[in-house]
Amino acid sequence: MADYATPAELYQALKSAWSTESSGSWSADNPAKGQCSVTSLVVQDLFGGSILKTKTHGGTHFYNVIDGVRWDLTVSQFDRPIPFEDRPAMREDAMADTSEQLYQALKRRLGLLADVD
Repeated sequence: MADYATPAELYQALKSAWSTESSGSWSADNPAKGQCSVTSLVVQDLFGGSILKTKTHGGTHFYNVIDGVRWDLTVSQFDRPIPFEDRPAMREDAMADTSEQLYQALKRRLGLLADVD
């Protein structure tokens, strides 16, 4: 199983792990698009902290705060700066914006799930 020491290290892996398996909005031109929910859940799984949300021109956007530092690993999906309202969100809020299947797919692509035969 993979081990990521920092969110920055995780981000490097996410760039190739994001796919249509983890978001129907994914494209080669914009791989982070639609990945905020599943990514915020995985970030919290690995590093703890809180999930936050903000309204954007595209809808609700999820990201994380770890030890007082904002980590938005999917901000590259936006073509302009977004407002960070830093509104508290629950895991259930982020999961309601995705699905268990998409979440598990991202974890699998990141090597965070043991292969089951």
